[in-house]
Amino acid sequence: MPVPAVAPALVAEVSEVPAGKLGASMRPGCPVPAERLRLIRMNHWGFDGKVHRGEMVVHQDAVEPLLYVFGRALEARFPIRRMRVAADYGGDDLASMADDNTSAFNCRPVTGDPGRLSRHAWGLAVDVNPVENPYVDRRGTVHPPAGRAYLRRHPARPGMITEDGVPARAFRHVGWHWGGEWWSSPDYQHFSADGG
Repeated sequence: MPVPAVAPALVAEVSEVPAGKLGASMRPGCPVPAERLRLIRMNHWGFDGKVHRGEMVVHQDAVEPLLYVFGRALEARFPIRRMRVAADYGGDDLASMADDNTSAFNCRPVTGDPGRLSRHAWGLAVDVNPVENPYVDRRGTVHPPAGRAYLRRHPARPGMITEDGVPARAFRHVGWHWGGEWWSSPDYQHFSADGG
């Protein structure tokens, strides 16, 4: 009788954030000081069927909820394309999304609405696999453009967030909200602690 494969376990290190891991993602006037942010280094399942090591900067209050969520995602072998800090992209959210990067803190405005700060500016929001889970802004623009191929949400493909999938259930379990449920401007990649 075949032995079932053991699900990988989350291995994470949490530390204060070195300045180089903030870079251009930390700007003057940010609503959260650097000392309230944390760097999480953790393993995640990749699209290549292997375990990879990623990094994410988050608010200190988000550490425990996110370790739970990404632990469940890893156990379920939910694939994540890459997990790099926004500083690796010079704080450029469009470049991060185009690279299908799963990330959290970035002191920036809402994509498509430069007059409002995103919840990412507090480190209390996460975008997961932006290409497979695009955002459609108020003008109907798809972010990132390659995400247009994933606007059709059924049948689900690898890396896509679905209402009953492991990531969405895990985020609900910790009280976070999914932007995929926004009826006017769905943001399938976005989860936040307060629904913003």
